Amino acid sequence: MTALDRLARVRGFIVDLDGTTYLGERPLPGAGEFLRYIAEIGGRCVFVTNNSSSSGGEYVAKLRRLGLPAAPEQVLTSGEATAMFLGRCGYHRLFVVGTPALEDEMRSAGFLLVSESPECVVLGFDRTLTYAKLEAATRFLAAGVPFVATHPDLVCPTETGYIPDCGSMIALLTAATGVAPVVVGKPEPLLVEMALVKLGLGSEDVAVIGDRLYTDMAMARRAGTLAVLVLSGETSREMLETASEAPDLVFDHLGALSAALRSASLAAAREAGPEAR
Repeated sequence: MTALDRLARVRGFIVDLDGTTYLGERPLPGAGEFLRYIAEIGGRCVFVTNNSSSSGGEYVAKLRRLGLPAAPEQVLTSGEATAMFLGRCGYHRLFVVGTPALEDEMRSAGFLLVSESPECVVLGFDRTLTYAKLEAATRFLAAGVPFVATHPDLVCPTETGYIPDCGSMIALLTAATGVAPVVVGKPEPLLVEMALVKLGLGSEDVAVIGDRLYTDMAMARRAGTLAVLVLSGETSREMLETASEAPDLVFDHLGALSAALRSASLAAAREAGPEAR
């Protein structure tokens, strides 16, 4: 069975946002068509992002603004995935180094945010970072409090250039304390584990679709899902040629992917004969 045949059989899709589904305020080619295809086959889709500074609701609003249908249960930020993981661990009292959106995410998930005696230090992409937060986090980590980070990205691209992201903040706290966190977001497979909970599927029935080799594709490999690369974002064909490990499938964009899936489905129906239709 070819990789495309395997992809045509899956019914769950974990889809990256920026560079895969849209770029800035512009939907990428075929994004709407791909979502229509998923709906037609009765499939399920979860959009994932490493950005923990914004809420899932903000991403739903953006997708809808761009003309792409999305429901709240179809978006999984690294912040929400972290909340799901923390709940699995049994923590209740958290010291959060993050934006107000991440703090609200944790409160909505039932956690108590505290400034003393936390059960876990949680670090996200914090654009409201202060030295007081760093000082308190360092004190807790040095005392042995567990450390969890939403994602490992070193920098975040903005319209004016790159700015420090959660990974840079991890490096600072780890340098100060010698403590490395459990990381939830890409390329770690924990993000896929939490997405599978939302999809209600196993890894063998799911494909990860994204534009980055070292995050999206690496995560797919670690989680045991199909790895589908689109070239509408960061990765070029030249970069792909020098990659240490190739994805299962490569397409120019989501439109090319949905066209290939439709062709594969038609071919399978013809091969099965009229009695299978």
